[in-house]
Amino acid sequence: MLVWVHLALATRWNGFASLFILLGMVVVLPQSAESTDSNLLVTTQVSSTKSTLMSIQFRTLQHGWTVGTGGTILKTSDGGRKWKRVTSGTSTLLTSVFFVDSLTGWVTGAGGFLSHTTNGGESWVPQSLDTQQPLYRVYFIDPSVGWVVGGGGTIFHTTDGGQHWAEQVSGTTATLYAAHFLNDQKGTIVGALGTVLSTDDGGATWTPQETQNAVTLFDVFFTDSTTGWAVGNAGALFQTTNGGAKWVDQTLPCGKTCTKVIDLLKVRFTSQQEGWIVGERGMLYRTTDAGLTWSEGKSIAPVSLFGLSFPDAVLGWASGENGTIVHLQPGR
Repeated sequence: MLVWVHLALATRWNGFASLFILLGMVVVLPQSAESTDSNLLVTTQVSSTKSTLMSIQFRTLQHGWTVGTGGTILKTSDGGRKWKRVTSGTSTLLTSVFFVDSLTGWVTGAGGFLSHTTNGGESWVPQSLDTQQPLYRVYFIDPSVGWVVGGGGTIFHTTDGGQHWAEQVSGTTATLYAAHFLNDQKGTIVGALGTVLSTDDGGATWTPQETQNAVTLFDVFFTDSTTGWAVGNAGALFQTTNGGAKWVDQTLPCGKTCTKVIDLLKVRFTSQQEGWIVGERGMLYRTTDAGLTWSEGKSIAPVSLFGLSFPDAVLGWASGENGTIVHLQPGR
């Protein structure tokens, strides 16, 4: 049985655009707990939860956090060998986690939920925002300056570590799913209907950028001030090399063994050359030549993956449905 969680997203496109996710759907694919090929070692870690883990972040190779359905927050201090559940104080769906250092972190969730920790996630204190929109992403560039984005074009900004939040004018009512900031002035936000917004003044003004495609975009990542990537529905992959003035469609083909183009949900680059994408049905794509070519795609888990984090250029983690956490290590 499929379990749907609706967070005020209007339409299901080809895959996950009714939630940005289809929660509770398990696609059974053969997958061992540990698998290897010439380029990648994938190890499944024990999370001891069946919650869908929407977001994961490792600040160091030892310290990481992941959040998801039912108010789930897990933390590890040994690189994921053991995951500990901590009390979140809520049962709402948690959508993103972001730590600015080993002690200070934030989580977002449904119904305008925002919570804050100052002790490494051992305890959490809710923050009040003037919205009931679902919040999908929190991003801080230092302990003081941060943003949250969500449904209905929602953008909130703080310059005092979350003591006060001011709503910024996005100029759109589209759902905003992800944000990436290079500094306290320059950032990019992506969302539904091909929405890409950029700012050069800390969000005082947001400028729409043109992708020439109405596909839903779920994530964005910049490697420097000019080069960025956005991923989304039905294999959507866009690149900019001029700071977002122009986005080039590099949507991935279905591939030799593909029966349906999948949704791409997270993108991260660990260097100018090496990048990673995870998405629906546990698929992972990798580039080692700055996106000139991408691997055909490999299923590294029997479920869809929503979270992706690399604390350094070598090791990474992904999270997803059914409590899935996988550890990624490129082959030598």
